[in-house]
Parts: sequence; structure tokens; C-alpha cells
Amino acid sequence: MPSTFDVIIVGGGLAGLSSAIHLSKQSLSVLVIEKNSYPKHKVCGEYISNEVLPYLDFLGIDVFKLGAKKINKFQLSTTKSKLISTPLSLGGFGISRFCLDDALAKKAIQNGVNILQDAVEDIHFSNDEFSIGTKNKTTFKAKMVIGAYGKRSNLDVKLNRQFIKNKSPYLAVKTHAIGDFPEDVVALHNFEGGYCGVSKVENESINLCYITNFKTFKKYKDIAEFQQEVMFKNLYLKAIFSQTTAVFEQPLTISQISFEDKKPVDNHIIMCGDTAALIHPLCGNGMSMAIRSAQIASLLIIKFFNSEISDRETLEKQYLREWNKAFKSRLRTGHIVAKLFNQPKIFEVLMQGLKWFPGILPHIIKRTHGKLMRVE
Repeated sequence: MPSTFDVIIVGGGLAGLSSAIHLSKQSLSVLVIEKNSYPKHKVCGEYISNEVLPYLDFLGIDVFKLGAKKINKFQLSTTKSKLISTPLSLGGFGISRFCLDDALAKKAIQNGVNILQDAVEDIHFSNDEFSIGTKNKTTFKAKMVIGAYGKRSNLDVKLNRQFIKNKSPYLAVKTHAIGDFPEDVVALHNFEGGYCGVSKVENESINLCYITNFKTFKKYKDIAEFQQEVMFKNLYLKAIFSQTTAVFEQPLTISQISFEDKKPVDNHIIMCGDTAALIHPLCGNGMSMAIRSAQIASLLIIKFFNSEISDRETLEKQYLREWNKAFKSRLRTGHIVAKLFNQPKIFEVLMQGLKWFPGILPHIIKRTHGKLMRVE
């Protein structure tokens, strides 16, 4: 007989682990299936808005005890090295996925969550119950399944999700470095065909994470040549990369990143984090959105198991409503900003306008960030 749980969470990143901790606090039986072991570095901007701090506190995670850096300033530069700075009204913090995911996993296990290192290959829904098959030929059953397995997966193909049928032209690269960089600043430096986020994380490491159009990247023989010939035309990036020492032996990379619309509920699976939608990294808010989506999903699933929500259809409709309320405007703003960034000449003119009218940039930032999360 297959093992049965109240909730199975596919993917043990920020969204999956946050949901697991939340649900376990209500004595629900939870299984997280994650293909990787902890701790592990991931390609990620590693800046998080302070909006999630009350919820992380509720989950029992103190990011500052883990070494997170408090960030309250934002810098933005163009491909021609024009720079503008502004305070971050809500603020944020820098922490690596290596550190935060590991802390969340340990807290989940402490709370009684089962974490299995395996890969999910099939999810079937029948007779109001899910059946999940893994690579190691194990089968599990659950009343509820949360999809939190990231940006793109073979599972999306199996589930016949629409977005996976279209190729995406983006490549992302991340490394950590040691050197001089203000710990209270998150910077976004543009170059032809992409942009690079820079911020401090724990252990005095600087996270350098950039995304570029693959068409631009493939003109060069390797990452080093691309950085030298393209990225370093932005003098801020040239200075940062040349005056710091890489921590990783080789940068981490991911490809086929899709910013196309996804369904937050698909095949009756409640999707969270990047599995539900991916905001352009230039908005610097993907990690907080993942954590926020976990909270929305968890609260509704708890109501479902407590019979405050009467049936699955009502739960799915409510999640979709709350998800759209929390994120639809942010995603729309992200798409608009990304289009402007992809037109350097227009962006240079806009930067001049931002210097003349400094109140515009904080307003744009506010539209891609949420408010402090209420804890219920």
C-alpha cells in the first residue's frame, strides 16, 4: 500500500518549505519531495523584501541570526553607466539560498515534516485524491498537492502545461565573490541584452546574478569572454567583477527561463513560487513572492482541512482570487519595466527623466513589492 499524507509538496525551495512548516504547525501530515540535498546553492538574486519578515518570524526563522544583511538603498545603472540611487522605503535583506533553504529544511524536519530526496515523475488526480510516482519507483497518495518545483521541469511536460511548449530565450548566471561592496545596497546594473543584480549576503559574500538573452550570449565562446566583451562596457560591472575574487570554482547557470503566463492552479495542483509565475528578476522580488504564495496556499489548505472551505473547487477559486490580488499587478509592472529595459535608447532617456523626477523610481519599486505580510 502506498504511503498517504494530508499534503504532499513537490519541491523543497522557499515556497515548498515555507508551506511545509506552516501546515505542520496545524498538525497536518506533510511530505516534501525534493530532488536535491541541503544545503545547495541556486541561481537566484538573493535579495528579499522586508514584507516577508513577520511571516518568517511566524515560521520560526530569524534571518538576521543567520547572517542576513539589512538593505535599504537601491542603485540602478544604464548600459552607458549612468547611475541613479534611491532609498528603499520598505527595505529588504540579502541572504543566500544555500543558507535560507537549509534553515527552512531543518525547521520543517523539527516540526515533523517528512523530507524525501527523490524526483517526482508523475502526478495523477482521480476520485478526489492524488497519486504521486517518483523516480525511485515509490508511490504516495495525498488529499492535496502543492507544486513548488521551480521555474521549469519535466513535470510541466507531463502535466501538459501550456507555457512549457514555448522555448524561452533567457539564460541566468550566478556567482559569489569576496571584496568591497556596501552591505546596505542592492544594485541593478544593465548591459546590452541583460542586467546584473548585486548585493551582499551572509559571510561577507557578494551575490552577482545576471540574466541575458541567449542570442546575445552565444556569440561568445564562454562566460568569461561574454562578461569581458559585453557586461564590462558598464563601468560599474567592470569595477565590481575586476575588484572582487570569485568564491565558486565555476559560476552556476540555468537556461530556458520563461516569463510567460502560468496557471496558479493546474491539474488541481496548487502552484506556488516560480511554479505559479516568474516575475522578472530585475524587480528583485521573486523570493518574497514565493514565500507570500506559500502563506496564501497554506492558510486556504488549513481552512479546507478544517471544513471552513467546503470543497476543492471553492478552494481552487479562492486561491486563484487571492493569488491574483497579491501578484497580478506586480507581474504586469514587471513585464512593462522589462520591455523598457530591453530598449536601451528609450531606457537612457527614461533614466534622465528619473533624475529630473526622483519620486518616480520609488513608486515603480513600490508597485513590484507588497506590504508587510499579516500573520494569521
